[in-house]
Amino acid sequence: MIRRRTGLARLAAAIVAVLGAIAMIGGSQGALAAPGGQISRAASAGDSREVTFVNKLSHTIWVAASPDEAHPLRSTGWVLRPGHRVTITVPNHWNGRFWGRTGCVFHHGRGHCQTGGCDSKFQCTGWGAVPATLAEYDLDAWDGLDFYDVSMVDGSNLPMYIHVTKGKATKKVSARGCIPAGCTKLVVCPKVLQVKAGGKVVACESACLHFGTDQYCCRGKYAPRAQCNPAKWPVDYARVFKRAEPYAYSYVDDDATSVYTCSGRCNYEIVFGITPPKRK
Repeated sequence: MIRRRTGLARLAAAIVAVLGAIAMIGGSQGALAAPGGQISRAASAGDSREVTFVNKLSHTIWVAASPDEAHPLRSTGWVLRPGHRVTITVPNHWNGRFWGRTGCVFHHGRGHCQTGGCDSKFQCTGWGAVPATLAEYDLDAWDGLDFYDVSMVDGSNLPMYIHVTKGKATKKVSARGCIPAGCTKLVVCPKVLQVKAGGKVVACESACLHFGTDQYCCRGKYAPRAQCNPAKWPVDYARVFKRAEPYAYSYVDDDATSVYTCSGRCNYEIVFGITPPKRK
C-alpha cells in the first residue's frame, strides 16, 4: 500500500506546528461551460469564499472536487474550456481538494478520463485517480487561517498554481505563477515515470507511486523526517516536480516550502497553465 499523506493530515500537522510556536512565544450534469465565468452558489457570502478555475491551456479540462459531507459543495464537477474560467462559492471550513481531469468523454454524467478520473462519474464522489496535480484546502482551519497547497506527491497531470485574489497572505504565488524561487513550468518527466494513453504522455507518476518502495514512499524505517530525504534516494525524483513548481509539494514531507496560509475570507484563482513569457 502506498503511503499517501492527504491534505487534511499535512495541514493538521502544519496547524500543530503553528500552535507549538505560539506556545513557545507566549509561554455534463451540472456542468458550467462558463464562457463568461458563471457562478455556482453553495453558501451565503458571509461564511464562504470564491474559487475561480482558469484554463490557460489549449485543451479542455474537467475540473473535479472531493466531497466534504460536513460542508458540501453544490457541484463537484465542471467543464473548463480553453481560455475560459468558472467561479464557484465554497463554504467556510471546507476541507478537500480540486484537480483537473484530462481526456474525458461523458454521456449523461458517466464516462471516462485519461487522467484524474472519479470512478467514471462527472460529478465526483471520491478522491479521484492519481497521478494528478492537486489543489488542497483546509478553510478557516485555525484562528481564521486558510491552509492551502499544490501537491504533486503522487505525481502530476497538469501544470497548476494557486493565486490569492482577496485576503491577507504574506507569502503567496503571483498572478503569473511565480515565487522568488522560480515560476511555473511543465514537468520534464523521466521516461520511467511517464504515464501514456494513446501513445502520448498524459501524466508523470511520483517515484512512490511507480516504485512503491519504503524509501521513495518515506515509510517504515524511512518514515522519520530525518530519514525521508530525497537527496539520499537512489534518484532524487522529487526534484523533477520541484523544478516545475517550486511552491508545490514534491514528496510527503515537503512542508517547509509548500504550505501557504491566508486570512480574511480569502478568494482564490486556481490556474491551469504555465507562467507566460515576459514581453520584451
